[in-house]
Amino acid sequence: MSLLTVGSVAFDALETPFGKTDKIIGGAATYITLSASYFSTKNNLVAVVGDDFPQEMIGLLQEHGIDTEGLQIKQGEKTFFWSGKYHNDMNSRDTVEVQLNVMEKFDPIIPDSYQDCQYLMLGNTAPAIQQMVLERITKRPKLVMLDTMNFWMDIAMDDLKSVLKMVDVLTINDEEARILSGDYSLRRAAKTVMAMGPKTLIIKKGEHGALLFQGDQVFFCPALPLEDVFDPTGAGDTFAGGFIGYLASTDDISFENMKRAIVYGSAMASFCVEKFGSERIVGLTQEEITARVQEFVQLAHFQI
Repeated sequence: MSLLTVGSVAFDALETPFGKTDKIIGGAATYITLSASYFSTKNNLVAVVGDDFPQEMIGLLQEHGIDTEGLQIKQGEKTFFWSGKYHNDMNSRDTVEVQLNVMEKFDPIIPDSYQDCQYLMLGNTAPAIQQMVLERITKRPKLVMLDTMNFWMDIAMDDLKSVLKMVDVLTINDEEARILSGDYSLRRAAKTVMAMGPKTLIIKKGEHGALLFQGDQVFFCPALPLEDVFDPTGAGDTFAGGFIGYLASTDDISFENMKRAIVYGSAMASFCVEKFGSERIVGLTQEEITARVQEFVQLAHFQI
């Protein structure tokens, strides 16, 4: 089944307690599509970069089977850039610099060849852009998944609530679930958020795993305890890519299969944090992924 991802392809500059990088490839759509490429065989990308974006980085995406027809290259303009510094606990970070550049006027153009997508992943961008994409898709996909963040809740809540009515799956973290719902209890918060539109809600809890809600059903997937966490950047997007990529590859959107997809998404996110940027999720083998998923299975398996 074909998967369309719309979001940012960007440059990041990172600093963690383990070191720092110069400009490396980043952006929500980069992590999502790279992660999904290990599952879904037809991955389409809609994003925008400047003419400063290296061709070899576009080639890297293409080597992973990602169709870049929808990647706009704006001549004479610069690619979106984000720089951040993580604290010692790796759970909090400071934004050092943001340059919106081409993202400031991003107009998501959907190529005709992408119009038949069965799965749509709306990466973290302005809610107005996410809704624009949905309005430009001529046939509603089988499943629409959206990621957002507290920034948009602060400055564009009305737009966010409007687009939430149009999606099937929402993925946010626990802090964002509480902001969006106004409730500290995640169980009650989930009901409030799902009443806004999405039938399924994923609440990410970082190193404490992820919760999957649908109706009265709840599933919890733990995070894998890792010896080394070098860089959490992109872990949430990598998780989302693994989740929707697995759903697209199996073409099964039942709650039971979503439980499996959560595990695969968590496994992909666990790879992401092991090195800087997207380095660790480039060139993975199926054997590595299968072995990592089994670690999750063993972590949570017990009998009474």
